[in-house]
Amino acid sequence: MRMKAAILHEQGRPRPYAQSIALSIEEVDLVPPGPGEVLIEVAAAGLCHSDLSALEGIRPRPLPVIIGHEGAGIVREVGEGVADLKPGDHVITVFAASCGTCRYCVAGRPNICPAGNAARAAGTLRAGTRRLFQDGKPINHGSGLSLFAQFAVIDRRSAVKIDQDIPLDDAAIFGCAVMTGAGAVINSAGLKAGEEIGIVGLGGVGMNALFAAVSAGAGRIVCVDASPEKLALARQWGATDTFLATDPDCADQVRAATSGGLDKVVEAAGVMKAVELAYAMTGLGGCVVCAGLPDGKSRHAYLHADLVSSEREIRGSYMGSCVAERDIPRLLNLYRRGKLPVDRLKSGYLPLEDINAGFDRLADGTVLRQILRPNG
Repeated sequence: MRMKAAILHEQGRPRPYAQSIALSIEEVDLVPPGPGEVLIEVAAAGLCHSDLSALEGIRPRPLPVIIGHEGAGIVREVGEGVADLKPGDHVITVFAASCGTCRYCVAGRPNICPAGNAARAAGTLRAGTRRLFQDGKPINHGSGLSLFAQFAVIDRRSAVKIDQDIPLDDAAIFGCAVMTGAGAVINSAGLKAGEEIGIVGLGGVGMNALFAAVSAGAGRIVCVDASPEKLALARQWGATDTFLATDPDCADQVRAATSGGLDKVVEAAGVMKAVELAYAMTGLGGCVVCAGLPDGKSRHAYLHADLVSSEREIRGSYMGSCVAERDIPRLLNLYRRGKLPVDRLKSGYLPLEDINAGFDRLADGTVLRQILRPNG
């Protein structure tokens, strides 16, 4: 079929993106799904900082590529061997496709499946297939999804079926921001009721970490960001303490207010200064969970003797350490009960033609989650 899509031909174009046309709206060909694949109509896709990193060139991508990794849609066709989905089903997409059989998958860690990572680097679907073309030449798949388009062919394991009463605009946010932020608190940090937690960076991921910390019964929730406006929102939504990241003595302020530091700190900004701040905010025996993705060359230095003697811990959290088929239903149950009010994060809707202006707003830090509606 022919469809419209936003194509990234070149990384690192200057801002404003609305003038440099970082993403070009063009017609492409999408071929039908093969074995183990499904065709979805993209109902909603969130504009995420990981997508912005692709525009900026912070994380290289095979080009040309259609990016977009957070979304929800409606199944329109299924490929051979797909028996548990049918046309009309609603799904949330999963940006970390997994094989289901490797040692990581069987150990309950499909988010770090090597097959999914290899396909992402190659710009293909998990099976190595390509379904996007323009003038007979292949277009790369972004994270096995390519949701900045009207339709997408994805691997069956990149879709989780959901109930049809859940608004797809809200469901889309679960595909990345909710799993990454809430999962970092619930799965990676293993937050227990009464523990004190910090959150550094209040974008879509950080705000979902805040919601999860409130839901989990954290005794204290300390939020840190460079935006006074986002800190004000965090206080409205359950933060007990807020601090400006731009204050030179921010870490000292947090330690003084928390009797020496926090039990858990989630870093959700994806910059090394945030990692350093998160580590400095952590108390004895505490854990830093890094959920933000910086560029591939970033490094963090720490005093190893301090790490050992204080029994601190630093760990990564990719996709919130989630098993999508297990955790998305659980997170949706919290959403239904008002414990994950993701609708508060929506900063407006935009058509495909306005996507570059949307990324300008995201880069300015004036929005949380803009929702793209590729089909109007």
